[in-house]
Amino acid sequence: MRIERFEDAIAWQKSKMLCVDVYKQFENSKDFGFRDQIQRASVSVMNNIAEGFERKGNKEFSYFLYVAKGSCGEVRSMIILANELNKISEGAQKTLTSQAEEVSKILSGLIKSISS
Repeated sequence: MRIERFEDAIAWQKSKMLCVDVYKQFENSKDFGFRDQIQRASVSVMNNIAEGFERKGNKEFSYFLYVAKGSCGEVRSMIILANELNKISEGAQKTLTSQAEEVSKILSGLIKSISS
């Protein structure tokens, strides 16, 4: 199946869900620096997928997918820190980490598929 729009890509859909959940989780945080950084990193995942897709070349798309994957790692790292600093519960950490890991795996598969 050929994806015609980035909105149809599972990687983008799942990263958007992660982004929405990150925003909801930290929307009331008074630690503005932390909140802004994790929110920006989560937005970066979905936006790099979209930007790379719109470039229409596999080489460029692959580059942007790697950037998205890096941002996904940043989100996971910050989720761990958030838990250590008691900014989120253990349950929230597990849920968000699981989502981020799923997005990362999907991105890896997508990178492989367009690189072959």
